[in-house]
Amino acid sequence: MSTPPFLVLPGCARVERVGTGRGEFAALRAEPVGAVRGSALLVPGFTGSKEDFIALLEPLAAAGYRVTAVDQRGQYETGGPDDPAAYTVAALGEDVRALADALAAEGGGPVHLLGHSFGGQVVREAVLAAGPGPVPWRSLTLMSTGPGAIEPSEAARTRLLLDVLPVMSLEEIWRVIQQLDAQSPQPKPVLAPEIAEFMHRRWVANVPASLSVTGGHLVAAPDRVAELAGAVRARVLPVLVMSGVRDYAWPVPQQSGMAVRLGARRVVVEESGHSPAAERPVETARALAGFWG
Repeated sequence: MSTPPFLVLPGCARVERVGTGRGEFAALRAEPVGAVRGSALLVPGFTGSKEDFIALLEPLAAAGYRVTAVDQRGQYETGGPDDPAAYTVAALGEDVRALADALAAEGGGPVHLLGHSFGGQVVREAVLAAGPGPVPWRSLTLMSTGPGAIEPSEAARTRLLLDVLPVMSLEEIWRVIQQLDAQSPQPKPVLAPEIAEFMHRRWVANVPASLSVTGGHLVAAPDRVAELAGAVRARVLPVLVMSGVRDYAWPVPQQSGMAVRLGARRVVVEESGHSPAAERPVETARALAGFWG
């Protein structure tokens, strides 16, 4: 899961709930001081939240973009029902379409879609399900995501989570995760107390049904890159594939191959792993603003 580098919002940003035709979504929103060049919708991954993008808010706003980072349905402060049907990739893709429509209606210029990790497969679904009519987005960015299922060792860990979700509470699972981290031969970085508390709070706020359905998707996701390539060609939709230099969920060469298949621009953010937005935000924001511009 991504770890935000800090939690204090910059002066340009605020906490808000974005109303759509599919309900309200918790969001962090940032406004540029001067002219607005466009809007960006940032969609987090599995077990993530809007705070995964907190370090991008100020540099993207400074570049002229109105930024909206959301919690997906079932995540952290958005919440959701216990019904598993609410968390299929198709349903979450409909949420993304509704959010993009809401941003477009605000008149903040062209909307640029970005999905991180599992969120990349959600925004992909939104594009694939859009059909031939007008769409509210101008570009698509796939960050640290892959063409299909996650890497086998990561899939094995996710299956362990899926096995225990029916019999353990999220609090109990969190304690086990902390014990395993403490026993790992690879020491975990020591987090500031407020970050550690946030990570715990975010985890237990997830809707278990959401974790079950979205985790199940990640271990068995189909490769839909060929379909997406056809869709973006038909719409002349620019695509950016962005990653760090290493990634535990989808190998970086696999992500590069996906970029080739899509005819996409490819950016590798140096000195970062699965979460470039949190690990190297200045470089990530510069690459995004250059692509959107």
